[in-house]
Amino acid sequence: MKKLKHEAELVKEAIRAGMKYGEERGVVEFEATDSANEKIEYIYRLLVHDKVIQPLPEEQVSQKAMRHRLAVWVSRQLPKDHPFLS
Repeated sequence: MKKLKHEAELVKEAIRAGMKYGEERGVVEFEATDSANEKIEYIYRLLVHDKVIQPLPEEQVSQKAMRHRLAVWVSRQLPKDHPFLS
């Protein structure tokens, strides 16, 4: 798993986009008290369930791996000239 150049920023963007995705689907309502780790796990599992992203093998599922998978997912949603992709 190769670390992306702006992975921390991409993860933040993935959380924002994933929260919007889940709330628009009507399957979740995130609270201000939810931790980033809880949001990441829920968003990851929702995207896997909806077959938007490829699931990790169960023995490789970790917070770090889920963060990376979400960062890759959101990087593909951004325009080619986005500053996070340079």
